[in-house]
Amino acid sequence: MTGTVLAVSASSRHAFHKQNRESIDLIAGIGVHGDAHAGETVKHRSRVKADPSQPNLRQVHLIHAELFDELRDKGFDVKSGDLGENVTTQGIDLPALPRGTLLCLGDEATVEITGLRNPCKQLDDFQPGLMRAVLDRDAAGNLIRKAGVMAVVRTGGPVSKGDAVDVTLPPAPHNPLEPV
Repeated sequence: MTGTVLAVSASSRHAFHKQNRESIDLIAGIGVHGDAHAGETVKHRSRVKADPSQPNLRQVHLIHAELFDELRDKGFDVKSGDLGENVTTQGIDLPALPRGTLLCLGDEATVEITGLRNPCKQLDDFQPGLMRAVLDRDAAGNLIRKAGVMAVVRTGGPVSKGDAVDVTLPPAPHNPLEPV
């Protein structure tokens, strides 16, 4: 399974949006160089408040561009970096991958998917109704979160627009993604 990096984004501030860049540098065990969410321990404000010693399972936020297409069909205008993601991919259904999946981004960097992004009310602050649009229900009524996946950096390196994304699934049995 392969895909493509459509955009890379970062922000040194704890802001909702991240600025698109030509490239970003991933640092093993830390995250995106210069990004406000980089670090070995949690950086997300609410998680820091609860327990600042927690490991940072949210070093890199990835979203599949197909979500933006779906949102456009629902009347929303969302572009790469708007939802705070670091990497926008195309051709891979990220939320459907199991926990522990490795994504090789470009020639050097590898991230391990740790879980799903749990959308928050900031989405509605950006565009009213957006939070509901990134949530769904399956046939059994279970909540489906579509706002991207979170990962930790296993191998550092540069990641640029146009880089290949190669997927390596973990050994079976596969564990579905849960919010982190």
